[in-house]
Amino acid sequence: MDYDALLWLSFGGPEGPDDVMPFLERVTSGRGVPPERLAEVAEHYHHFGGVSPINRLNREAIAAVEGELARQNLSLPVYFGNRNWHPLVEDTVARMAADGVSNALVFATSAYGGYSACRQYDEDILRARAAFGEGAPQLVKLRQFFDHPLFVESVADAVRDAYTQVGDPGARLVFTAHSVPTAADAAAGPPEEGGHRYSRQVAEAARLVAAEVGAETYDVVWQSRSGPPQVPWLEPDVVDHIDALHDEGVRAVVCSPIGFVSDHLEVIWDLDNEAADRATELEMRFARAATPNDDPRFARLVVELVREQTEGVSPRSLSDLVNGGDTANGAPCATRCCEPARRPAAHT
Repeated sequence: MDYDALLWLSFGGPEGPDDVMPFLERVTSGRGVPPERLAEVAEHYHHFGGVSPINRLNREAIAAVEGELARQNLSLPVYFGNRNWHPLVEDTVARMAADGVSNALVFATSAYGGYSACRQYDEDILRARAAFGEGAPQLVKLRQFFDHPLFVESVADAVRDAYTQVGDPGARLVFTAHSVPTAADAAAGPPEEGGHRYSRQVAEAARLVAAEVGAETYDVVWQSRSGPPQVPWLEPDVVDHIDALHDEGVRAVVCSPIGFVSDHLEVIWDLDNEAADRATELEMRFARAATPNDDPRFARLVVELVREQTEGVSPRSLSDLVNGGDTANGAPCATRCCEPARRPAAHT
C-alpha cells in the first residue's frame, strides 16, 4: 500500500489555566476519579501556569521527524492529533481527508503494549474515523518499539549523563513507568500470551538499558497512579521506593523514566518535584535521566518504523518479546487483546 501522510497521535495537554479542568474531566470521564483527586492534579498543572509541556514537545518532535524524512528523501506530510486536547484527533483526521489523504500511517507516542499504552490509541483511531464517516482515511498504526536499538541507545546515554550529574558511580538505577491498574496489566496482550504485556515490556526495556550501561543492580517501579484508592495499581510507587532505598543505606539515585518518550507533566511533577524533593529530605543525591524526545535518534526511530511499512525494512529489536500494535483502522492486535477493564463505579 502507498501511504500519503503520517499522523502523530498523542495524549494531549492543557495550554492555559482555563484548559486544565476541562482537560482533566475529559481524561477521567467515566473512571470514578474522586473530585478531590482531580483538584489535586489540577494544582500540579497550575504550578506550571496551567500549561503542560506535552503539546510543545510533540511539535518539536514532529519537526525533527519532518527533518529526518526530508534527509531520507521521503515525502510524507506529518499531521498532529491528540486524544484529550486540541488538536483533537477527530479534527485532524477530518483535515487530512479534506487535504486528500487516503492512506496514512499513525505513530502513537508510546513504546509499549497494554490498554492505555496501545489499545486506547486504537480506540482513538476508531473514534476519529467514525466521526468523519464514509471516506475517512485508512489509518495503519506503527508497532511498539520498547526494545528497538535506537530507543535503548537513547535511554542508555541519558542514564549515563544522569550518573555524571549525580556524581556517584554507585548510585542505584531506578526505572519508572506510568502505573496502571493491576487488572489492566493482567489483561495486557492476547489472553493466550498470559497477560502482563505492559509490565513485561517495561521490565525488558529496563533490563536492556541496564545491560547497556553496565548496571548490575537496578529497580523497576511505578508512578502517577490515579483513580479510586480501592483499586489496586502496579507498585511500588517511586517515592515510596526512595524511602525504602534510604532504609537500605542507598545514598544516591539515578532515575530513568523509561515509560515515557517526552517530559510529560507526570515526569516533571512526580520525578523532578516529588521524588527529587523526597530524596533531598533524606539527604540522598538524585538525578533524573532525560527522555528521548529531543534525541535525534528518536526521529530516526520513527522514520525507521515508517520505512518498515513503506519499504519492507526488516524490523529491529533486541528481545524475543512480541512487538504488537501495528494494525489497521483501530483493530486490536488479536481477539480480546488488551481488553479494557470495567470502569469502577463512581463514589460520592
